[in-house]
Amino acid sequence: MAAVAPPTTPQRPLPGGYIQTPAPAAPSIFAQHAAQLRQNPQAPAQTDQNAAQPTAQGLSPVERAARTINDTLSAEQRFPDLESYVAQGMSGEYEMAQNPAWLPFQKLKLHDLPPAIIQQANQASTGLQLGVFPALGHCWAIMDNCLYLWDYTMPNPDLIGFEELTQTISAVKLVTPKPGVFVKEITHLIVVATADSMMLLGVAVQTTATGAKTIALYNTKMTILTRGLNVREIEASKKTGRIFFLGSEAEDIFEFRYQQEEGWFSGKCARICHTRSNYDFVPAPVKAVGQWIGPQQRHKRLVKLTIDDTRDLMYTLSDTSEIKVWTIKDQVKQVLSRPMSSLLQNTGHFTGRTDLLYAQDVRLVALNPIPATEAGKLSLMATTNTGCRLYLSATRGYGYQADANNAPSSMQILHIRFPPKDTTATAAPAQPGQSLTYAGVPSGNVDTSSQVLKPTQSAYRFSPGYFLALQEDMRASGRRDRVFCAAPDFARLKNPQDNSSLGSRFVEYGQWIELSSYNGGASLATPDFEATLTPLGFGNELAVQFDKPSTEIAIMTGNGVQTIRRRRLVDVFASMMRYASTDKEGPEGDLKRFVRTYGRGETAATALAVACGQGLDVPQDSGRITTVTDPDVIEGARKAFIDHGGKPEYNANAVVDRTADPLDSVRPSPRHEGLALYISRLVRSIWTTRIIKDEIKPGELPKLVSTVKVEKLRGIQRDLNALSDFLTRNKSFIEGFAGPSALGRVSNRDDEVALQGENRAMNSLVQLIGSIVEGISFALVLFDEKLEEILMALSEDSRRKARELTFEQLFVSAPGRELAKELVKAIVNRNIANGSNVDTVAEALRRRCGSFCSADDVVIFKAQEQVKRASEAGSQSETGRVLLNESQRLFQKVAGSLSMEHLQWAVEQYISMSFYAGCIQLCLAVAQEKDRAKRALAWLKDGMAQGDARKEAFDARKGCYDLVFSTIQNLDQETAEQPQEIDGRHSLAAKRKSEAYDVVYTSDDAVFQTCLYDWYVSIEQADRLLDIDTPYVVDYLKRRSQQDRAHADLLWRYYAHHNDYLQAAATQLDLAKGFFTLTLEERIEYLSRARTNASTRQTALTDTRQSKQQLLREVADLLDVANIQDDILQRMKADARLTGERRQLVLAALDSAGILPVDELFNQYTDQAGYHDLNLLIYHVADHRNPADIKASWEQLVSSTHDRAVAEQNAYPYERVGEKVRDLGRKLHLADATFPIQVLLPLLERYAVNPQEYPPESATWAVDIFLSLGVPHETLLPVLERVYYGNEHPFTGSKRKVVAGHMVYVVAEWVRESERRGERVVCGSEENASLVSDCLGSLLRGADLDAARRREAEGLGVVVGMAAR
Repeated sequence: MAAVAPPTTPQRPLPGGYIQTPAPAAPSIFAQHAAQLRQNPQAPAQTDQNAAQPTAQGLSPVERAARTINDTLSAEQRFPDLESYVAQGMSGEYEMAQNPAWLPFQKLKLHDLPPAIIQQANQASTGLQLGVFPALGHCWAIMDNCLYLWDYTMPNPDLIGFEELTQTISAVKLVTPKPGVFVKEITHLIVVATADSMMLLGVAVQTTATGAKTIALYNTKMTILTRGLNVREIEASKKTGRIFFLGSEAEDIFEFRYQQEEGWFSGKCARICHTRSNYDFVPAPVKAVGQWIGPQQRHKRLVKLTIDDTRDLMYTLSDTSEIKVWTIKDQVKQVLSRPMSSLLQNTGHFTGRTDLLYAQDVRLVALNPIPATEAGKLSLMATTNTGCRLYLSATRGYGYQADANNAPSSMQILHIRFPPKDTTATAAPAQPGQSLTYAGVPSGNVDTSSQVLKPTQSAYRFSPGYFLALQEDMRASGRRDRVFCAAPDFARLKNPQDNSSLGSRFVEYGQWIELSSYNGGASLATPDFEATLTPLGFGNELAVQFDKPSTEIAIMTGNGVQTIRRRRLVDVFASMMRYASTDKEGPEGDLKRFVRTYGRGETAATALAVACGQGLDVPQDSGRITTVTDPDVIEGARKAFIDHGGKPEYNANAVVDRTADPLDSVRPSPRHEGLALYISRLVRSIWTTRIIKDEIKPGELPKLVSTVKVEKLRGIQRDLNALSDFLTRNKSFIEGFAGPSALGRVSNRDDEVALQGENRAMNSLVQLIGSIVEGISFALVLFDEKLEEILMALSEDSRRKARELTFEQLFVSAPGRELAKELVKAIVNRNIANGSNVDTVAEALRRRCGSFCSADDVVIFKAQEQVKRASEAGSQSETGRVLLNESQRLFQKVAGSLSMEHLQWAVEQYISMSFYAGCIQLCLAVAQEKDRAKRALAWLKDGMAQGDARKEAFDARKGCYDLVFSTIQNLDQETAEQPQEIDGRHSLAAKRKSEAYDVVYTSDDAVFQTCLYDWYVSIEQADRLLDIDTPYVVDYLKRRSQQDRAHADLLWRYYAHHNDYLQAAATQLDLAKGFFTLTLEERIEYLSRARTNASTRQTALTDTRQSKQQLLREVADLLDVANIQDDILQRMKADARLTGERRQLVLAALDSAGILPVDELFNQYTDQAGYHDLNLLIYHVADHRNPADIKASWEQLVSSTHDRAVAEQNAYPYERVGEKVRDLGRKLHLADATFPIQVLLPLLERYAVNPQEYPPESATWAVDIFLSLGVPHETLLPVLERVYYGNEHPFTGSKRKVVAGHMVYVVAEWVRESERRGERVVCGSEENASLVSDCLGSLLRGADLDAARRREAEGLGVVVGMAAR
């Protein structure tokens, strides 16, 4: 857990109002120190407990209760194993109860011998032998050569006899046959031994017409010779069916070997001797002589034989009390032999000298194997004729467990249990060294000289530790026996509140049972006990009190069969309530002793079981087991559960993690523990069991059946219902169930939290009870159906899960309950298909298992029935359409509960019947119900983050939308080839299509519209969006255009399609400027389209003229820059100076990095590369007006152009220069700033007069360039005048004549142009005419005009002069 966290600030000063809000406390002397700790909290400490706390949070009540049940079952499986309390040493503590309530066993009934047997016995010549076959429920009797059997549980039973033998029968034994030897009807064999032979009788169990069971005997014709062996002892392995027997006068072990077919060298059966050779070469007369000559020796003989199937070992006992151990494989081999004296050599140090063990007449009378499932090392219990029980450990090597494959090499006595104290004898003096045994039991509790069980004629041990010692009753007149019965107090061993050692808690309850005659042996009348299949938990008798029948033992006597029953703890408690002690404390004292001995939790569980009717008793002389229903007993148990259930515990000081829920730190009361114990013991046999199993019988098809018998399930359900009724009736009396009214009795905050935790825990168990009861009801409903057909209606995955489904998953887990609902739907569908009424079936299911078949499920079933009726009526008929509309209404009524399987089924049915509009409406309604909070829409608007929990809501909706899309596809396919109109009217197909698309396009589900448009794009039908006139399209395209260029293209196309050209232009501008990876050419294309769209006149005034002009200006400016960048790109591609990796980088930057800023284009590219014409274009775009920069660029441009032309020699340089100037003039639109005439004209004039190899052919080349560009004459003439009168190099001296001639040329062109235009005044105006007249006059007064130019000037002067006057 974490360290103490700083306390949070209380939200309100309400003591106890909230768990996290502490009540105001008075200031203490530690207040200042506590404040410092709050300001400087300690670092949290890491512990394992804190890691486990979060798992308790977020659990549903049923899941929390299920975890409690699992913990309880795990604790039950940790019941101490036999070797933990039967440890090395000795013990002998018994409680010989005087109160009949505490007796460990009860006499049930003496089943008398049939009169026919008694009559027949009186006529027998060899006497009567009796015994019991508990597995068959029959007794047997041997008289001479006859064997008789009868059902001892029936009054006046019929005798079943076998009288075919000619020899006297000496012994019989019921065994389990080897697998595959006999037909399946033969379930048992009876081995019958006579003086000469041994044979096998087959036993088949049959059921009569009245339901009673009877048996039939069949002679198998399998016989072996046993002459001279005098067989008395027969044993067989239940696991393998092998039969072993002993001769009465030797130490040989024989086997009756039988098989189905005869072999080459053997018949179907044979006698095998495993202890000596089958061939004896010494004749009998020689043996007789040898006995007279040789020394006299006492011959040993084996008297007992027992088999341990769990270890494949055999134990034999000789008449000299020698124990031998044999391994059972193909051959039986002796591996160990221990005389009794050898075994007792190492026991004296903890038993002392006692005649019960070391007297000369002490011998062993019984061997009882302890199975490996009960103990690991303890493998055998031997009983002496003095009643001492010797627990023997057979191990291999260094204490390893032994079996047939690891034969034991050592055997020793691990523990000795002495008989109970002899209350009639005087106390024997204590022996030295007996103060304390190894097991931790005080020697004062062990009577090592007790003669109570002497002499013991025979003894039996039945798992998990029931002990019976039979002896002759010397006190009775006539031949009568009595039996001492003892059983460990398992509840005391389990008590978690007892901190003493397990050895000290090994106490047995003992009692004497008087028999009516001599005994003929004892055997189990019920299956072998086993709470688990491992030593740990094997002996937990308490865990199976309500799960398995109590152990019953049948004792054969001369008068009949006496049955006794092991009393459960719940029976003891019920009897304790009925037969209270007579001391001063009375019933309350008994209850307190019970709590002190077994703990409050076990007391609560036992009292609750009795209060719920689980107590059983056998009234005196009735011989019948009855349920204890006495009102006093039931009321006493109820009060014990309520009053002695303890209290919950909560200690706030022990809680380290203050962020955790305090209720998780509450330790519920023992009453809660008792309730959990009782529930777990009721359901333990089914909790982890699969519900369904495959049953395979020879000659039959495999079928699915219930893993647990239906009667068992009904019994558990009945007991849980009784428990639920009890809790409901006593809710107001049980602390933890009382609710808010109980809070008035608490005295502090800790008690309040403890009570809240108790309430939560108890109510969780109550809800679990309801869940289990309902789950069993569902299982019973399931077993009423044909499981194979039900499972075939499921998907492959669900079918597999159904086979693997356990009861716990069905009761607790959400997937298990969902699978159960699938099975319920399959059951209903199957019944509907068979013609059953859906209301009847659904109502029956709701009544029996409502949570698996809710009211919504009933509506769904009704809707499904309507669909099927519509299909039968015809989907095109009026009745069919009415039924389809009704089914849609019912489906939409429960849209929130409609599963995807149901929805898919409905969609398939609707599509098959062309009910498209209703199908789409249903899918949209289900999608809306799956996400009523519109979390999917919020997820879409927030960017669709993958890790967002809201994506689950979107996925749920998407599943419904996919069904809509499937419906649309089917609709389009069906209507594609059908006419839209018939005789001028819309066809049925057209109407269906129109109805369906009206539902689609008028839906206000924004998430659906988004998914619809995505689907259109995914199937390459994005153009369909252009025809949809809803605001969702624009929102969708705007949102998607942020990530996808195709959607952005679709957006401006949508705008243009709907005549919103300005928005289309804005979208195209955004694309040109956007972050998508585009080439420069594509960006220019977008800008060009944007300029076109922005210039297009719209029918509706959607935007102001000002916004349109702003957009146009932005587009135009960006387009100019893009064009310049494209010029740079093309120039760079052709520039030989750019090579290698640098070339790729530069070209990529220009083509793919977007439209670059003009300063970057100038500084990084044009200026460095010497692209002066592009520099001028950049000046123009950037509105750069520095005359010096512009003049320099023009000069460099003229010079570089001339040089390039000279170098390339593919054109005259002056032509290239003139072409370049004209091109730039057009691109610069003759802008005054970047195309300054006053600079360019002198520049070109100088270029023309400078000496060069190829001078311009025309003398007026420079002036013609500007005139061709449309430069006004009135602009050129003043510039030439400045050059002429400036006397600047090179226009000095004779070169001035060139300029003067050009001036006359310009005037002449001006006059001709004016006349061509038909202007009223030459040169356009009187002012211009006056200026021209003055210019000509000045030239004529000078001497710089040649004769031709002078004459021309004079003529022009006359024309202009007339205009000027």
